[in-house]
Amino acid sequence: MRNTNPAIDAYILKSADFAQPIMIHLRELVHATCPDVEEKMKWSFPHFDYKGEMMCSMAAFKQHCVFGFWKASIIPDPQKILTPVGETAMGNFGKITRLEDLPADDILIAYIKEAKRLNDEGVKVKPNTKAKAELPVPDYMMDAIRKDAKALETFVNFSVSCKREYVEWVTEAKSEETRLKRLDQAIEWMAEGKIRNWKYVKKYF
Repeated sequence: MRNTNPAIDAYILKSADFAQPIMIHLRELVHATCPDVEEKMKWSFPHFDYKGEMMCSMAAFKQHCVFGFWKASIIPDPQKILTPVGETAMGNFGKITRLEDLPADDILIAYIKEAKRLNDEGVKVKPNTKAKAELPVPDYMMDAIRKDAKALETFVNFSVSCKREYVEWVTEAKSEETRLKRLDQAIEWMAEGKIRNWKYVKKYF
């Protein structure tokens, strides 16, 4: 592999034992499929950039890993395996706890090639300005979220409905004490890639 980043070597080595072979494998697949990829640390976890744009990223948590594409919403998904960020986890493949949780290499390679193609062609993800206008987020809430890089990444990539669940839960608290407790809890859950009602999603059991 070329264009490797020592910071990502260190990130992998510091990850839990179960996560290391998963991240090494994903890293190798990305480099094999897109040799000109650049490794960068953003928001405290590894990203793979191509042609000056983010292409995909991975992260390790205490009990699972995640892997996702920056332009997942417009990547062709013939296998119907890409999940929206925050629906089951922070990435697009749910919670990855072992190599067997990943799609077959040929399938993953096909998706990486599509992500590469989008960057080659300069295709952009259109911002949903209408959705942003419909969901005002209090400044104090955004200020708190920005202090946690992983929570911010999750919140930014949430669907409008997932964002709304957190915003309403925090803002509808009847006391300042409850509001702050809910905000702290919301940031903790988002840092783990969880939606507001993650306890009721079967895949979390």
